[in-house]
Amino acid sequence: MTKADIVEVISANTGITKIETEAVVNGFLNTVIESMKRGENIELRGFGSFKVVKRAKRIARNPKTNEEVTVPEQHVPVLKVSRDFKQAVNNSLNK
Repeated sequence: MTKADIVEVISANTGITKIETEAVVNGFLNTVIESMKRGENIELRGFGSFKVVKRAKRIARNPKTNEEVTVPEQHVPVLKVSRDFKQAVNNSLNK
């Protein structure tokens, strides 16, 4: 499912125009990105938590050359889905 698909579904379910829906979806995504760039966590109850996690410097291997490569320390965004979300997906796919 793409962002355009999400906009279409939300628009159909709410009666809001696609242009207005796209503005809301873009606003939400930009808010999440900007908050995470500031190192803030976002919690959406029943959905999950967006967090910024610090990954330590490590040694990896280039699979083509088998050469060791140093991967620098970095901060990465992570989504941890809620228990309810996990159960809903699991229940619907196990039918």
